[in-house]
Amino acid sequence: MNPLAAVHATEVDGIPTLFAHATGPMRAGLVFRVGVADETLARAGITHLVEHLALHRQGLADYHFNGATKAAFTHFHVEGAEHEIAAYLNGVCASLTDLPMERLETEKEILRTEESRRDNPQLPLWRYGAQGYGLVSYPEWGVRSLRPDDVQQWAQTWFTQGNAVLWIAGERLPAGLMLKLPSGPRRPLPAVTSALPTTPAYFADGKGGVLLDAVVTDTTAARLYAGVLERELSRALRQEDGASYTTATDYAARRDGFALVTAFADALPAKQDAVLGGFLDVFAGLQVGRIAQADVEVVRTRADGALTAPDAAARRLPGAAEDLLAGRPLRGLDELRSELWAVTPGHLHAVALEAAGGALLQVPAGHSADWAGYTAAPTSSSYAVTGRRFDSRRGDGSALVAGDDGVSVTARDKEGERAATVHYQACAAMMSWPDGGRRLFGTDGLVVDVEPDLYGIDAHTMATIDAAVPPNAVVWLPPRQQRPKPEAATVSSGNGETPAAGGAAPTARRTGQQTAALVVFGLLGGLCALLALAVTVFGDDDPGTSTGEWIAIAGFLWGVTALVAWPAVRILRRTRRE
Repeated sequence: MNPLAAVHATEVDGIPTLFAHATGPMRAGLVFRVGVADETLARAGITHLVEHLALHRQGLADYHFNGATKAAFTHFHVEGAEHEIAAYLNGVCASLTDLPMERLETEKEILRTEESRRDNPQLPLWRYGAQGYGLVSYPEWGVRSLRPDDVQQWAQTWFTQGNAVLWIAGERLPAGLMLKLPSGPRRPLPAVTSALPTTPAYFADGKGGVLLDAVVTDTTAARLYAGVLERELSRALRQEDGASYTTATDYAARRDGFALVTAFADALPAKQDAVLGGFLDVFAGLQVGRIAQADVEVVRTRADGALTAPDAAARRLPGAAEDLLAGRPLRGLDELRSELWAVTPGHLHAVALEAAGGALLQVPAGHSADWAGYTAAPTSSSYAVTGRRFDSRRGDGSALVAGDDGVSVTARDKEGERAATVHYQACAAMMSWPDGGRRLFGTDGLVVDVEPDLYGIDAHTMATIDAAVPPNAVVWLPPRQQRPKPEAATVSSGNGETPAAGGAAPTARRTGQQTAALVVFGLLGGLCALLALAVTVFGDDDPGTSTGEWIAIAGFLWGVTALVAWPAVRILRRTRRE
């Protein structure tokens, strides 16, 4: 075996270490078994905040370094000279044991800026809910209210010696490493939750294009399946149909024996039907076994080239570190290649069947996938809580129900009454504004807005809801720029009337009255103008009436026209101003 292709296991300062011989600049990384999926929605962002604080003291170095917070792992990585590698790793460990809390508020602002540029994926939320792996779909709402003690405790709990793996790619282990971390146990992977009663499932999103993910067993055949799926999508949707520009797939091992295959195809609005149909045709084709041997060979050859490249072992180190943290054994190059060349189209067919059974599909807004055998993902609860009912002041038939165990919002549509329910003990987070508004997120991903102004909720009920939600699920937010208000039906003009619930807004009512008056006066004015014009043009032709009489009649009609038209002109001007 090529010694450059081998990964060796050792230990540095009590931390399991993976080493691979590599030429060029030294590369290294420190990986911890903690990520977004270990947080709660109310404290989302705490791991990312620790990562930023740990890197602050590195300053502006000449060598390349960075950090990354993933769903279940946090990486600190660096590339440079041997002494720079040692200084970076030692500095990260020192900072993790003594985070620069004077930098806390500044790093919070940096995280909020970073988040404003990030487009969070929607598929995890629909698949996993507002917990665990689904939290990558949500903003980092917990950052704002985190205190120094919260952050330091999180670091001491998760960023420990027993919960870390070091990897190094170079000619030797760097001298001068002093990786001092607090002791602590290895942490298990986050629990895998589900917000889908059944699969395959779909949901509609406002963005164009088609996106799908599927949970499959993490195997070499599954990796090849992702590659073949990408080739088929590109061939069908771009080369043959010209309906899509970008088609791509991704394979992400979850390190628990399963992986997520993701596929995407973009589409213009006019092409969405064609792309959706073609996308599902390709997916179904693999499901029934239409897998070309030639495609398998192309993808296999590419994968083998990656395994045997000069830097292959170094590239495998970050993933191998994650495997080690997840309790999975290291696999040698010979084993990986042997498994790769044993894969047949039949193996890929089995993966395709597994993928089809657990698929989640995101379709453009206004589309569905019922016709293809996909079930709509739930957007409502199966029942509402029992308790005190508050009808919406908007008069739209919706209501909020506050019960002993949770809150529901009910609404009626063509399919009957629907409800969204959040139980207090299953409340992932409650957004709280100073004006009294509340937004409760259930762990299943459903949301209930509790707005006192919209539903006329009394202070006692609001206090009861606040007391029922677990304190660690509450996220206090700053004042919002605009709070929801009920629409009013009457205008308060000093006569003691108050706006009534359920009617049109005053502006809408006034506009309707103005429009009706404009039509009436406009028609009358037009009729008078038509008569005046006829008298003016043809009146003198009547031998029985003198010219003076016709002039008097015409003048009278034009005067009436002006009197009738003037109110219409004033109404039109007023309407434009409003």
